[in-house]
Amino acid sequence: MNERLFRFGVQFGVGSSNRGSMSWLQDRAQQAEDLGYDLIMLQDRLGLLSPFPALAALAAVTTRPRLGTFVLNTAFYNPARLARDVSTADLLTDGRLELGLGAGWAQKEFEEARQSFPTAGQRVAHLQRTIIELRRRFTEEHPLVRQQPSPPILVAGKGDRLLAAAAKHADIISLADVPVGRRPITVEAVERAISERIEHIRVSAGRPLQELELGLTLGSVYLESKGEFDFTLPRKVTPDLSDNELLALPGILHGSHGDIAETLQRYREKYHLTHFVVPARYMTDFAEVFSLIR
Repeated sequence: MNERLFRFGVQFGVGSSNRGSMSWLQDRAQQAEDLGYDLIMLQDRLGLLSPFPALAALAAVTTRPRLGTFVLNTAFYNPARLARDVSTADLLTDGRLELGLGAGWAQKEFEEARQSFPTAGQRVAHLQRTIIELRRRFTEEHPLVRQQPSPPILVAGKGDRLLAAAAKHADIISLADVPVGRRPITVEAVERAISERIEHIRVSAGRPLQELELGLTLGSVYLESKGEFDFTLPRKVTPDLSDNELLALPGILHGSHGDIAETLQRYREKYHLTHFVVPARYMTDFAEVFSLIR
């Protein structure tokens, strides 16, 4: 399998506070471009800025990075109306749009939106139907998209059903988490789990694996030169894990610049993972790492 080039992305979640103003976001997007990021991605959460108009604003102040959603709660979207929004965003970003989709997982947001919370199977089925319908509409040029036959579609998630659907219909898959199962969680156990995820995707795809771009959603990047590892954020997500188990998780990169760069290269060589998206708070540190392997 010919290895793809790395692509590195940064994700922003921008609220309506003064710090989350559009000028602040545009400044950060320009900084990301200067740092060499390939992708600038916006979250889709209630209470945050709507991603499509915000991406259009970022297109006005950047020239090179791709611009995308990471990721839409697809359960909130009607496919026909979403096709119109995607078409408009693709045109306004001058063909730089990458459409990130997820099945939706936060029940609290469904309750806030006064919308029933479907089962996991129903959410995955809706995601699959949405991708099929988007591709059909774009192929028929109704609505028109700048990128033909459609903007690249990314799916992020971790469940078997979701990854199987993504393997069949998406262009890009980002592993949002890698379930390990048994304790203790070690580096060896995690890498076995990654291998099993990739094999599940390969078997489910029904097409050559090289047609898919595979990646990993990163949670934290800690450089040892910047001080001691801060467990506060990862412990909020997985409070029951020990320090060593947290450090073994694939979405937590830590060590020297060279150590982390070697980890990324190993992930590409062993598991074909080339697409990495990091939270905005680690944008500068992560750029220092990937500059070593460009």
